[in-house]
Amino acid sequence: MNNYFSIGELSKYQNISSQTLIYYDKIDLFKPSFVDDKNGYRYYSAEQLDYLDTILIMKTIGFSLSEIKNYINNSSMKHSLHLLKNQVDVITHKINELSMIKNRLEHRISDVEQALLIQDLNPSISTIKEQYVLYHEVNNPYTMCDISIATKKCYAQALKNSIPIFYQCGVSVPLKNIRNHHSTEANLAFVSTDYIDGVNNIMKLPEGLTASIYHFGNYQSIDTSYHKLINFCDQHHFEIISDSYEFCINDYITSKDENEFITKIVFYIKS
Repeated sequence: MNNYFSIGELSKYQNISSQTLIYYDKIDLFKPSFVDDKNGYRYYSAEQLDYLDTILIMKTIGFSLSEIKNYINNSSMKHSLHLLKNQVDVITHKINELSMIKNRLEHRISDVEQALLIQDLNPSISTIKEQYVLYHEVNNPYTMCDISIATKKCYAQALKNSIPIFYQCGVSVPLKNIRNHHSTEANLAFVSTDYIDGVNNIMKLPEGLTASIYHFGNYQSIDTSYHKLINFCDQHHFEIISDSYEFCINDYITSKDENEFITKIVFYIKS
C-alpha cells in the first residue's frame, strides 16, 4: 500500500524491533494507523514517522516511556522548554555520578595493577595519609558469614544514600584477637569512602606511622602473616597502638582464584 509501512518495514527503517513497536501499541504510546481485520497486521502511515522519531529521540535523551507519553499528549513550546531544561539537570547529575564512579574504578584498577607488581612479602614501615571508611559492626560470633553480612550492609547503605565509595572493602580485627590466634574474627567491616557530614558510621583513619604486610592467598591462612608482622614490630621495638586494618587489594571482585587474593594488613605503631 502506498504511503503505508508494515511493522517489519518500519522496524527496519527505524532500527527498532517489531516487539518494541508492538509494546508501544499496547501501552498506547505509538499505535498503528490501522490494523487489518483479516490478519491482524499493523500498518503505519508516513505521517507517523516524525512522531516515532520524537519518541526515540526523547528515549535517547533519557526520558521514561511514561514521561514521553505525557509529553506528547501535552506538548507545547513552553512545556517542552521546561521539560528539556529539567532533563539537562538530570543529565548533569548523572554525568557527575558517572565521573565519580569512573574515578573510583580507576582507583581500584591502580590498586590491582600495583598488587601485580608486589614482590617483597616482608613487613614494611610507612606513613599513611588520612582516609575515611564507612563501617558496620560484625555480629557475634564473628564468622566469615557475619563479616560478609556487615560488608553488604556497607554497600547497601552507600547505594541507598548515594555515599561515594572506592569499591575497596576491608575489616578491622581487635589486636587481642590476633594475639590469641583468632585473626579472622573481625569486629568491623568497612568500605573506603570520603568524609560525609552527618553520616555517623564514617570513621577517620588518621595520618600516622604504620607497619604493614601483604598477605597472599585465602583469608583462612592470614594468621601466618599476622605472626610475621607482629614479630617484626617486636624485633624492631615498635609498639602496636591500634587494632589491625585489613584492605582487600585483590579479592572476589577481580579474581575467582583464592590463591590470587591479596590483603594488606596495617597496624598503627610508635617507636
